[in-house]
Amino acid sequence: MKTKKILILGAAGRDFHNFNVVFRGNSEYNVVGFTATQIPGIANRRYPTDLAGPLYPAGIPIFEEKDLERLIDEHEIDAVVFSYSDISHQNLMHLASRVVATGADFWLLSSERTQLKATVPVISVCAVRTGCGKSPIGRLVTSQLRREGWKPVVVRHPMPYGDLAAQAVQRFASLDDLDKQQCTIEEREEFEPHLREGTVVYAGVDYGRVLRQAEKEADIILWDGGNNDTPFYASDLEIVVADPHRPGHEISYYPGEVNLRRADVVVINKVDTAAPQDVETVRRNVYLCNPRATVVETACRVAVSAPELIKGRSVLVVEDGPTLTHGEMPYGAGVVAARQCGAGELVDPRAYAVGSIRWTYDHFPHLTSLLPAMGYSAIQRHELEETINRVPCDLVLVATPIDLGHLIKLNKPCLRVTYEVEDSMHPGLAEILTRFTRERAGVGV
Repeated sequence: MKTKKILILGAAGRDFHNFNVVFRGNSEYNVVGFTATQIPGIANRRYPTDLAGPLYPAGIPIFEEKDLERLIDEHEIDAVVFSYSDISHQNLMHLASRVVATGADFWLLSSERTQLKATVPVISVCAVRTGCGKSPIGRLVTSQLRREGWKPVVVRHPMPYGDLAAQAVQRFASLDDLDKQQCTIEEREEFEPHLREGTVVYAGVDYGRVLRQAEKEADIILWDGGNNDTPFYASDLEIVVADPHRPGHEISYYPGEVNLRRADVVVINKVDTAAPQDVETVRRNVYLCNPRATVVETACRVAVSAPELIKGRSVLVVEDGPTLTHGEMPYGAGVVAARQCGAGELVDPRAYAVGSIRWTYDHFPHLTSLLPAMGYSAIQRHELEETINRVPCDLVLVATPIDLGHLIKLNKPCLRVTYEVEDSMHPGLAEILTRFTRERAGVGV
């Protein structure tokens, strides 16, 4: 049988996992390359030999997605495998049309085909879009698990932006580990809040090896999803977060709708700041797609330590980057806090942006009076620092999950915004988790 030539469309995460699970060591396929999008600086590298396996002694090249048609033609590709997340159904089908028009097949791999099975229970927290509030929901879950006497370990969706071979398996047990492993801002935003609560976090590139390591010190694993991707591990309880600030997105983005249809529990988050009719739209869509799911509601409480410092001031709001870019949100918790505390002005930083920060504004024109905390590299962190320091304002309001002042030097006062979720109905998520863990422990309720 002829070996099929494969091209994998990715963004440094799901693509590598799909290769490892489905294609690595499989002589029926020849993966000619990966393509890259969404994340700057990923293309024009190679997936290393150590990870690619003996069928790829030179590793596998990573190309730019924009060259899709040329790559298919030059390498005589038989099938293109779509392998990244948070893309609208419309744009996904544009990609499919580009591929099919060349004569190649367009493949979507199922969740079942790409999930690994653990020897301990797994709870997954995923979402229908980037920025729904997975991270605080995940912290709520681990806190409840500890109260029930379990030892949770978090396995985080990959963000391998550095040396891929060195990042095959990563373990984080303290904040010092973030510095030792030279984590980006995006990685720190996901890891640091868990570490501050005493939860060990695993990440990496080879999630089979990651799983075997995590199982050695966990009696339950929390899969902490990225963007709106599906879990890499078969889950005993699938929790999926939806955002009523973007009603309808839960059924119009891939693979978010897959998560919605698979969910055991759908959490409608941010009900304290969303319009009631939008909450109802999300609830109706959940029922139409997945009537068996349990639906709960949570509030996402935004807080600042000194709100009096905001009132009447000109404020630069720095928000979580992926929420604004991949997630297409026009604002986040920082803008909510600024408005609640009576800020005099939200300063528009676009005129002061430099380097890749300016590029971000050019590519995401819906961003205006706020600054996305982009930091995929040391250069980009420097450009973020320079942009902030160039903006004339009284105060920088930092609404990222990390202490940005630890990474960059600011020339003006800053104040952090925190946000945590809490159940808005009973029984809620806490009761669901109690029932789940007691059943797994053989206690029952």
